[in-house]
Amino acid sequence: MTAYQVCSNCVMDTTDENISFDADGVCDHCHNFRDHVAPNWHTDERGEAELMAIAEKIRADGKDREFDCILGMSGGFDSSYMLHIAATKMKLRPLVFHVDGGWNTQVAVHNIECVVEKLGLDLYTEVINWEEMKDFQLAFFKSGVPHIDIPQDMAFIATLYKFAAKHNIKYILNGTNYSTECVRNPLNWIYYGTDMAQLKDIQKKFGTVPLKDYPISSILYHKLYLRYIRRISVIKPLNLGPYIKADAQELMSREYGWTPYPQKHFESRFTRFYEGYWLPARFGYDTRKIQFSSLILTGQMTREAALDALSRPAIPVEEIPHELDFIATKLGITTDELIGYRDMPLKSHRDYKSNEWMFNLGAKALRLLGVERSIKR
Repeated sequence: MTAYQVCSNCVMDTTDENISFDADGVCDHCHNFRDHVAPNWHTDERGEAELMAIAEKIRADGKDREFDCILGMSGGFDSSYMLHIAATKMKLRPLVFHVDGGWNTQVAVHNIECVVEKLGLDLYTEVINWEEMKDFQLAFFKSGVPHIDIPQDMAFIATLYKFAAKHNIKYILNGTNYSTECVRNPLNWIYYGTDMAQLKDIQKKFGTVPLKDYPISSILYHKLYLRYIRRISVIKPLNLGPYIKADAQELMSREYGWTPYPQKHFESRFTRFYEGYWLPARFGYDTRKIQFSSLILTGQMTREAALDALSRPAIPVEEIPHELDFIATKLGITTDELIGYRDMPLKSHRDYKSNEWMFNLGAKALRLLGVERSIKR
């Protein structure tokens, strides 16, 4: 068994089974950022010029349409701040698109309404069939894998992309960014959400409700059909300008009354439970290590502050019984059944059918073509 080790520069550690370290104890996530991401990430006048050129093209292409782009808004901070940038800096007319998967927190609903209303934009909400969502999520619990948030993520992504394709909206604004996400989730923590072979295998083995209305979308649909056949572009505005999260949060609170969350992704009650409790308790994976390491590498957090925060659980211990009861009740099972899933033998994506080889091949091809930057998983 590999001895436990934590990076001497960030806080990633050997809970990432593929991590490696140099002679100084610095991990490959840090080297990958410094060698491949940072040199090609321009937040100065070059990024500004690119952002404004993109904005001008989107406005020109959409001048005779009701909306010139679409923006998926979860209520999380990245999408909220991106909406601010899109509307005020880029001068775009986005359709704000929200997918209700049944796990919204009241704070998330409040944040969405505050920003959308002040900007005078239209909000479109698509509600996922709850019985199908619930059964699909339970199938992932029963499978024993770590990546039980995939049913929710898939619903959000597939619904947004299919709506854009159906209504011929050529630009999708995406909040993914290097500033807070330059370190990616290791594959043994969170597997590819668009691997249809894996999703279908888990649903076939453990699901009880046919997915008639639930939206499913493959990687080929995203990366090939939409991009090259339908000519739909995914734009990431937060990569083309300075994005210091603390400063941006102060701005959003001042301008919109935006309320912060205790942790990234906690706008969803399910993701709060999953990342704040389930992954650490069942697998020993703490997604704060990824989030904090990203902030360390981009100069927004010290390693000492990250280690101090990691010394405390994301969700206080005294709140866990209530969390278990809430999630179990929402899913229509008993708390004992949920605890049973927590304590069952550990599984990984390798225990089920997958197209991992295709993802690896595609990622390599996109990196060689310069379409996507190299971010290790």
